[in-house]
Amino acid sequence: VFKLPPDLNRTALIPPQNWKIDGVLNPQYKCGPPVRVDPSQFPDSSGLPAITYAIASWQVVCNITKPKAQAARCCVSFSAFYNSSAIPCNTCACGCNDIDTDTCNADRNPLLLPPDALLVPFENRTLKAKAWAKLKNMPIPKKLPCPDNCGVSINWHVNTDYKNGWTARLTVFNWRGFAFEDWFVAIDMGKAGTGYENVYSFNGTRVPPHNRTVMFQGLPGMNYLVGQVNGTNPLRDPAVPGKQQSVISFTKKNIHGLNIPAGDGFPTKLFFNGEECALPEHFPKKSSGRRRGISVLMSLVFAMAVALALMM
Repeated sequence: VFKLPPDLNRTALIPPQNWKIDGVLNPQYKCGPPVRVDPSQFPDSSGLPAITYAIASWQVVCNITKPKAQAARCCVSFSAFYNSSAIPCNTCACGCNDIDTDTCNADRNPLLLPPDALLVPFENRTLKAKAWAKLKNMPIPKKLPCPDNCGVSINWHVNTDYKNGWTARLTVFNWRGFAFEDWFVAIDMGKAGTGYENVYSFNGTRVPPHNRTVMFQGLPGMNYLVGQVNGTNPLRDPAVPGKQQSVISFTKKNIHGLNIPAGDGFPTKLFFNGEECALPEHFPKKSSGRRRGISVLMSLVFAMAVALALMM
């Protein structure tokens, strides 16, 4: 760093002023003035057991400002092993101000999707959504719901549910054309959060003092969430989002009244890079199993009647 006239005094050091931090999805930060602190220490670059001191060091403290009222910029979808449909992000979850609502309905609930539809951009989901609704005997509105318009989407999938524990899978999709480096996700799991045990492809840390919130980050060397790229054949294949995922294990020990399908297995709040994401309004439903029990009983009765008729 060279000094320029008229500041040519080599002993007078003035740090940069008016610091500001603002990310793509991050909230804004308000920074204080630089404060002179003890010179920073650096290990010797040659590997010798020596320490080099900086000429001067300053510290700048930045705090998150109160966020302004605005639409979310990321959204969450829910799915579970006990339900074949995925609940996508809400219609216009990240705003619909620039969408032509003559072609879509901004007030209609989103259509349930097959899980593989979450892997393709919204404009490529129409055929999948209509085919899925027809297969599941669900009504298809004449005017389909509008897209969510979110650059980052996150899928929370309940993977297993046992007597002593359960697992979930977290998948982060980046639909933007740029990458996120050193990304992080914070999830408030309610009372189920205290049962967090381990995450296998991320770094995971519970946030004290209540330990209901878990923060996840990419592993060293794998904390780069790439942006969306074109498919193998851009004229035929849809765009491919940047994606990272991991399985997360929880225990039910010492947690009373935990009911995973009733909603305890899904986040109550989720943040990506400090931005709160929009959550679906419903959870995947689990069938009561009564119809299956009746059908099995009727099958047994029918089999016994056929056997009796054959014997006679």
